[in-house]
Amino acid sequence: MRPARAAALGGTLPEIGQPAPLFDLDGVAPGADATVRETHLATEDFRGRWVALYFYPKDFTSGCTLEARGFQRDLASFHAQKAEVVGVSADDTDAHLSFCGSEGLAYPLLSDPGGLVSRRYGSWLAPFSARHTFLIDPDGVLQASWVAVRPSGHSQEVLAELSRLQGDTAL
Repeated sequence: MRPARAAALGGTLPEIGQPAPLFDLDGVAPGADATVRETHLATEDFRGRWVALYFYPKDFTSGCTLEARGFQRDLASFHAQKAEVVGVSADDTDAHLSFCGSEGLAYPLLSDPGGLVSRRYGSWLAPFSARHTFLIDPDGVLQASWVAVRPSGHSQEVLAELSRLQGDTAL
């Protein structure tokens, strides 16, 4: 008998060990010249790399700013482990452009205004995304999740789990 899918505030969570729900969203990302510009990114754009996909409620709020700064602080460590960081919220691309600019964020922020992707990840509390994070492996399989995240130190938790998982796959 299969275990029931886990539910959390924000909906039903996707199952660990299963393909991660697809996403295909507009957003912003740093370009080759380090300026942030509008973009469109999908699940397939990250195939072959680990992805720390984090959902957060709103640009410029204190908790979301703290969390974004943590991921930015640790971005070089994520990249050293062949992992990308991607944030998702209901904010529009103009808000994301401003937020990335003011915080110096060098990773993509995607816009999910209707919560379609957030729902797939059990992370939708209309009209906002709930603060959940998912670690997706290079084959697109969900390997870890965190729900109701506390922003302080969260990027370090994700980085530690990424290291653990990559160590396990090397055996």
